[in-house]
Amino acid sequence: MPVPVPQQRSVPAAETSHGDLTLLVIEDDPAGTTITVPELSAAAGTRVRIRTARNLTEAARLLTDDVDCILLDLALPVTGSDGGPGTAPAAGATGPGPGPVSERADELAALTHVLRIAPLHAVLALTAEDDTELAAEAVRVGAQDYLFRGELDARVLSRAIRYAVERKRADIAQHQLTESRLRAQENARLERGLLPTPLLDGSDLSFAARYRPGRSRALLGGDFYDVVRTPDGTVHAMIGDVCGHGPDEAALGVELRIAWRALTLAGLCGDELLSTLQQVLEHERQSEEIFATLCTVDIAPDGRRAGLCLAGHPAPLLARHGRPARLLPYEDGGPALGLLPRARWPRRQVELGGAWSLMMYTDGLIEGRVGTGGSERLGQDGMVAMVNGRLEQGLAGEELLEAAVAEVRELNGGELTDDVAVLLLGRDPERIRRWGGSAPRSHPASSVAGRPLGVQRPPL
Repeated sequence: MPVPVPQQRSVPAAETSHGDLTLLVIEDDPAGTTITVPELSAAAGTRVRIRTARNLTEAARLLTDDVDCILLDLALPVTGSDGGPGTAPAAGATGPGPGPVSERADELAALTHVLRIAPLHAVLALTAEDDTELAAEAVRVGAQDYLFRGELDARVLSRAIRYAVERKRADIAQHQLTESRLRAQENARLERGLLPTPLLDGSDLSFAARYRPGRSRALLGGDFYDVVRTPDGTVHAMIGDVCGHGPDEAALGVELRIAWRALTLAGLCGDELLSTLQQVLEHERQSEEIFATLCTVDIAPDGRRAGLCLAGHPAPLLARHGRPARLLPYEDGGPALGLLPRARWPRRQVELGGAWSLMMYTDGLIEGRVGTGGSERLGQDGMVAMVNGRLEQGLAGEELLEAAVAEVRELNGGELTDDVAVLLLGRDPERIRRWGGSAPRSHPASSVAGRPLGVQRPPL
């Protein structure tokens, strides 16, 4: 069926543009199309290279990446060799596919086939001017626009080609954006499920935590922590840091946290637990250069003593009632997990006293910049001084952590690039007596809106 070029219609000059385009015309005129390149170039100011195909099989051979747009005659017959509406998509096809199935599927069989084999190309549907319903249905199924044979001229065709190409690009960009948002939502749901929910039922200790991944828009980083209470009344706390900041490090941190919880509930602690965790790390890490630092504390049921193990990790900060905060001893610590194959991690006994707060943290909190020009690190001494200043103001629990993290960010001059995890455990006998010998049910570790206890999430 020929594609005529009737009397030309004027188009505003603003609607024309320069640039080479390639048009694939699919129609069954054995003599070829009557649209010529000189007519399009002279009338529209745009050079349009035209390829013609007399059937869908020939069109598939001519459909290369340099084709910008397809002009399809909807009256083109579909033969058995071309494939019908049930034809599978082309191998490797990506991007948005054909639209919904039409009630006039037989009349749109050629269009449906073209949309399947050319999911990334703009498509113009050509039909008779007295069949507006079929033209509109073609757009609903997936064409970018339609043209009537009786109104077709070089300027209208050139404008329609450019419009269809830009609309297809916008459709693909929107499709990719939607897919990206869905993936982000799925990742966020997955990461939320992997964040820890401390198990402190029956304990009279207060608990608070803050967690900030260094990766942009992430919920998980290489830092990890957990707190559980075993049936004998001992409260076990852990905080660690996998070297690196990517998703692989975050996944490894989750594996180590889950392994620590399982081993702790199974009765392991100290050197035996850390040796087993090192085996997990060695089997799960992506390369032999990956290591993890770790700090574990097991607090006796009476809350007055604790066992401390350090694996290349900064020592916790202990604040006793009426005394300045100080770092716990760290001379007896062992190496980070994954550095030495047969390392040992001694467990040191620490006296906590009656009323106390114990802050465990990762190095992201102490490696922020301070001073003029940000030439120095905050360091452990700077952190101790900062925390003591907040304690003198009467801050405790979540307020203390919130103020400490905010001050570190302020001293750094903006967001911290490293992951930051901080948790605070505390014991207050006066508070326990006020509640009849046990902590209130809604202590600082209470859950809010289904979130893990005390976890602050970054904005999505």
